[in-house]
Amino acid sequence: MRQETVQQKPALLSNGAQRFVVPFILVTMCFALWGFANDITNPMVKAFSKIFRMSVTDGALVQVAFYGGYFAMAFPAAIFIRKYSYKAGILMGLGLYALGAGLFLPAKLTGSYYPFLIAYFVLTCGLSFLETSANPYILSMGAEETATRRLNLAQAFNPMGSLLGMFVAMNFIQARLSPLSSAERAQLDERQFAAVRDADLSVLCAPYIAIAMVIVLMFLVIWAYRMPRNADQGHTVDFLPTLRRIFSLRHYREGVVAQFFYVGAQIMCWTFIIQYGTRIFMAEGMSEQAAEVLSQKYNIVAMLIFCVSRFVCTFFLKYVNAGRLLATLACLGVLATLGVIFLRDVWGLRCLVAVSACMSLMFPTIYGLALRGLGDDAKFGAAGLIMSILGGSVLPPLQAAIIDKGSVWAMPAVNVSFVLPLICFVVVMAYGLRSQHE
Repeated sequence: MRQETVQQKPALLSNGAQRFVVPFILVTMCFALWGFANDITNPMVKAFSKIFRMSVTDGALVQVAFYGGYFAMAFPAAIFIRKYSYKAGILMGLGLYALGAGLFLPAKLTGSYYPFLIAYFVLTCGLSFLETSANPYILSMGAEETATRRLNLAQAFNPMGSLLGMFVAMNFIQARLSPLSSAERAQLDERQFAAVRDADLSVLCAPYIAIAMVIVLMFLVIWAYRMPRNADQGHTVDFLPTLRRIFSLRHYREGVVAQFFYVGAQIMCWTFIIQYGTRIFMAEGMSEQAAEVLSQKYNIVAMLIFCVSRFVCTFFLKYVNAGRLLATLACLGVLATLGVIFLRDVWGLRCLVAVSACMSLMFPTIYGLALRGLGDDAKFGAAGLIMSILGGSVLPPLQAAIIDKGSVWAMPAVNVSFVLPLICFVVVMAYGLRSQHE
């Protein structure tokens, strides 16, 4: 009698007898929490520009501070995690997140713009700890063969937090700010300006204080739960030798570059959809505030599409090579961005919404491809990939500087500015093509 061997597919959330369902759920909740922070912040570029009577370029300093925190804290976070544990890194991240959100209250009392940038920087130092810890921790919760799919599943909950952040920004901040347009605010004297500014800052701060309380609760839950130490065996910190080792790997080195450009594209597309839509709707006769709120509704639709697409793409990863799927979506992103640039009406805005479907797979897939085979070095490898989030700090101010010109090559400057995301998608496509055969 012939004995047949049936090859079992590796389980998604177990490794032998050890199961990771509850830890996976708790860590995945952190993905939603930093998604909230990311996407309540994007509309604040426009909000701060109005509140403090600044240019788009000055308002984009919000993104410089926000993603600068990611960059500054990534390797210190990796050293901390290597010395202690992933759980300790997550707790440190939640603590800094809550502290940064709480700093919005004293920032509001100063009536000045720059204390808010400090609050954002502290908050995102916490997010840097969270992402440096949570992404490789999720990768370790099961077999290596299912790691990229597992991370895509966890990352699918990130846009749910993003949707909530957008909803809160639209309904509890943008819709409640003073209806005075930027032009009307410019006509106010100093006393009137201060009164409107302070009222608007009170509106803006309330959601951040609320999220600080939620983060404290999450901190207590994870602190009390016994998390697995399956990927915390090594605690020696060989910083420079580890860096030399991981950056000698082409797939990791190029993954860091691709992630820099991807994050830049994502932040540009989600931040400046407000300016893009506002120009279109004001040309149709809407007031500035109504145009901004409607543009944010389009942004929410974009995030819904992003969320659905993330689940669909995670399913396809069971059957399609990750690098090939990444390259295909990047190619579609290039085509959609061309529509954003050359269409000057609502169809251009619809193309910008469609870009989100193309972006859904990119971050976790680049992450998973770059960290393949790194083992315990993934802690430092994760830090390099989180540092590449600096793309969200460097590229949006460049786009804002183009938008401030008003018109470029006889075209609306906001349309022309999307050449930058176009270039980013070309870089991501190249990485996907180079990764599909590995």
